[in-house]
Amino acid sequence: MTALGFLYPGHSAEDDYPRIEQLLGSDIRVDLVHTDVGEDAHRVDALRRLGAPERLAKGVEQLRLAGAEAVVWACTSGGFVHGWDGAQEQVRTLATTAGMPASSTSFAFVHAAREVGAARVAVAAVYPQDVAALFADFLRAGGLEVAGVRGGEAVGAAEAGAWGEAEVLALARAADTPDAQAVLLPSTALHTAAFLPALEKELGKPVLTANQVTVWEGLRLTDRRVHAPGLGALFVREPIVQA
Repeated sequence: MTALGFLYPGHSAEDDYPRIEQLLGSDIRVDLVHTDVGEDAHRVDALRRLGAPERLAKGVEQLRLAGAEAVVWACTSGGFVHGWDGAQEQVRTLATTAGMPASSTSFAFVHAAREVGAARVAVAAVYPQDVAALFADFLRAGGLEVAGVRGGEAVGAAEAGAWGEAEVLALARAADTPDAQAVLLPSTALHTAAFLPALEKELGKPVLTANQVTVWEGLRLTDRRVHAPGLGALFVREPIVQA
């Protein structure tokens, strides 16, 4: 049994995680601890506070007691708003506090894009355009080319969590470009686990979504490879990349 630990802000699309655990169909356990959100707003100042070290530290002990072998900060915006160097420091602090390998959803997107062979990506974000642009900057810092960025109108995680398949498909279609090799949907507040096959069929290319890549990143940290076609192209390719 491999136990993966995730620190998830608030309550929006956390039901994606038991769904993903079921689709993995293997001896993988997904443990989720909720962190405090504070102000639910897609603003840079609020997002910086969201991933503060003291907020993440509060959930670590529970994951350690559950036997987690790795921990991932399951929040994209709460990582990339700190920039590449700041997000690295955030993860280093988390690893030290937890006493285990650590990463975040922001870095998971970079690793996952490399895994599916996508050097050029399109971003389909629920965030306002200024916040979505910061994610694009983060991807570029990770060596990816960004073919296009589509910002959304969700003011916070609660609003994004209420979106259904139709809204998610529409967002992905609007962001896609002919030269993009994959489409990225960066919010862990967005339900996507049930829609991955439909998304990839609609766009005809790999689609990487926040909760999907977060779990994959946990597997990468523990050197596990799981074949799970129901979770999209990311889970049918080998080997998992190393940091």
